[in-house]
Amino acid sequence: MSVAMSSTCPGLYCGRMMVNGSAEGECGVCPRGERTNLQKICERCTESPELYDWLYLGFMAMLPLVLHWFFIEWYSGKKSSSALLQHVTAMLECSVSAVITLLVTEPVGTLGIRSCRVQMLSDWYTMLYNPSPDYVNTLHCTQEAVYPLYTIILIYYAFCLVMMMLLRPLLVKKIACGLGKSDRFKSIYAALYFFPILTVLQAVGGGLLYYAFPYIILVLSLVTLAVYMSASEIQSFKSLVTKKKRLVVLFSHWLLHAYGIVSISRLDRLEQDLPLLALVPGPTLFYIATAKFTEPSRILSEGGSGH
Repeated sequence: MSVAMSSTCPGLYCGRMMVNGSAEGECGVCPRGERTNLQKICERCTESPELYDWLYLGFMAMLPLVLHWFFIEWYSGKKSSSALLQHVTAMLECSVSAVITLLVTEPVGTLGIRSCRVQMLSDWYTMLYNPSPDYVNTLHCTQEAVYPLYTIILIYYAFCLVMMMLLRPLLVKKIACGLGKSDRFKSIYAALYFFPILTVLQAVGGGLLYYAFPYIILVLSLVTLAVYMSASEIQSFKSLVTKKKRLVVLFSHWLLHAYGIVSISRLDRLEQDLPLLALVPGPTLFYIATAKFTEPSRILSEGGSGH
């Protein structure tokens, strides 16, 4: 075959195995945990993930936890005392799943991982870059060039699902006495829907999410904070700090703001990037100032309509 005899392999991801210090064999897919170098030789990935890679993994790990919390709050009801314990259990499930996922990933038994450096968007979609040297036969070189950023998320979601099925039904059955039989398991049923959706999202859009997640975090956190403050009719700091739940929601959104800012800046230059964190309370201050400014006009308009 002409591909086997050529000096270099075609395509972006086809390579040869290194045996006894020399490249041998035909061009093909590299084993898992390896990717091609500039000389089209399969090399073992030995680098540690960058800060941005860890932030991406953290974002993908947070998605099921946030969805768990949302549906627990949605279906538990205002008078239910079981919501807090379910929130804690959901966090425990995701935390244990994350630890187990790290332990079973190379190097096995440690909380660290070795990875291949992400170089470009195509690294996430190697199946689209299988070359055809003779324009007839396709040389299949599909591999995980971003090892293990693609599969580690799928493994984590699988562990989350298993942990949820082991812990949550027993807990909900025991403590959710104030809810009807059909309502107490709805948050679990919701998870059985959103986990497949998250899996497809990672499988199809993992590469796009890798580059877009900082902006997604900022936009969604700003929108949800504005919607929450508007729905709760928060128009001053006093009304904001009087309830613990509002403070929890506020600080959670501030953490998301900071997470998005750090992800965008990547903290390449600490002296320039850290001051950006001072922008975190900005949207809250702007909303309260705007609410105070528009409140008198709203009262006047309501009084005028009353006459």
